[in-house]
Amino acid sequence: MEYRRLGRSGLHVSEIAYGNWLTHASQIEEDIALSCVAAALEAGITTFDTADMYADTLAERLLGKALRGVRRESLEISTKVFWPTGPGPNDRGLSRKHIMESAHASLRRLGVDYIDLYQAHRFDHATPLEETLRAFDDLVRQGKVLYVGVSEWRAEQIAAALRIADDMGLDRIVSNQPQYNMIWRVIETEVIPLCRREGLGQIVYSPIAQGALSGKYLPGADRLPGTRATDRYGARFIANFLESDILARVQRMKPLAAEAGLTMAQLALAWTLRDPAVSSAIIGASRPEQVKENAGAAGVRLDETLIARIDEILGDQIVLDPAFTPASSTHSTVAARAVLDRAAPGR
Repeated sequence: MEYRRLGRSGLHVSEIAYGNWLTHASQIEEDIALSCVAAALEAGITTFDTADMYADTLAERLLGKALRGVRRESLEISTKVFWPTGPGPNDRGLSRKHIMESAHASLRRLGVDYIDLYQAHRFDHATPLEETLRAFDDLVRQGKVLYVGVSEWRAEQIAAALRIADDMGLDRIVSNQPQYNMIWRVIETEVIPLCRREGLGQIVYSPIAQGALSGKYLPGADRLPGTRATDRYGARFIANFLESDILARVQRMKPLAAEAGLTMAQLALAWTLRDPAVSSAIIGASRPEQVKENAGAAGVRLDETLIARIDEILGDQIVLDPAFTPASSTHSTVAARAVLDRAAPGR
């Protein structure tokens, strides 16, 4: 395993992080979940990501159980707050009340005294940003949270948070957690340039496009049983990546992975880590073997010729338009296609 600093902060995270969205207490049984975490630890993964709302709070509990007995100082545990965790009007959002109550509830479920990285899961348009940042800062000063980050915030929202933190003397956010992979590159246009300037690290999720970049889904074929494509909850997240044209182009990348001595999943992970702005890539797994395979992408460096060949294959499937968000129920990958600007900085 290789490790990188989280932006300009002093915190080091493993290049491959383990996340339990859509898996723990949902897609896989508890014993398999525990085995996957054990495989992650064995592979040298130290960064573990979850959220209070995953599996209706059960994912946090299961991760806490899986990490029980592991030396706390050897881990970086991150969780998130924003989405509803109860029926009341204050059981959601980024108000001071919800942040404080959610942080304490997450600490109890995880069975830890502090959270390494506490993230705003989305931007809250209904709460003053000053209120949100002050609540996060108070948690840092209390020692219950060490670092603060955000997830899926737009560039202008991140910039506003940094400006307010500087003006008020509050702890700055150190990271962003966006979706990012060979196909979905929305953050390249505005978010990454801003974060490079301001010293924020990216902890990216869906680096394998929910599994679509693994090569296991064939164009025109029936969806594989027992995969995310047929899971009751997970199917809607992978659907946009399962268009025949995308899957056909993914198949064309198999010889590239073979030439590099990598599996398709490892190629996808190494691609996201090619940019120093990315501190870590989060994997999910339904089997311990997947964890071991994906961890093998750590330390892999792709040459520029290979990266250019990937771009040539994907062509107009690459999504750069920041007007589209992966959380949008109306998003269509076809409608969102944009031709890659090969002159873009940092490509």
